[in-house]
Amino acid sequence: MDYLRLGQRVRRQRKLLGMTQKEVAEKVGISLPFYGHIERGSRKASLETVINIANALGVSADTLLQDSLDVMTKPLASDACLSEHSRSLLNDIVGVLREHDIGRV
Repeated sequence: MDYLRLGQRVRRQRKLLGMTQKEVAEKVGISLPFYGHIERGSRKASLETVINIANALGVSADTLLQDSLDVMTKPLASDACLSEHSRSLLNDIVGVLREHDIGRV
């Protein structure tokens, strides 16, 4: 699991909502220092905590965990010529598109 990328997505969503770290930590029921570590990717969060964070931020857990799936990190025949950086950017774009589609359903 890429905890750094998970933290980046958590931070991005929190900022989009205009929430502080303290507000999210309180809503999730974890300490502010632990929440800060999650956003920085320096501590591991349990699945339950990730789900609670997703709920607090109004996104699905798969949005936060999107590059944790092996299927997302293994190159497909069609994208085998893409660099790791390009695949990472495409994954981020897909995540943003998923976030916008959630609001339309």
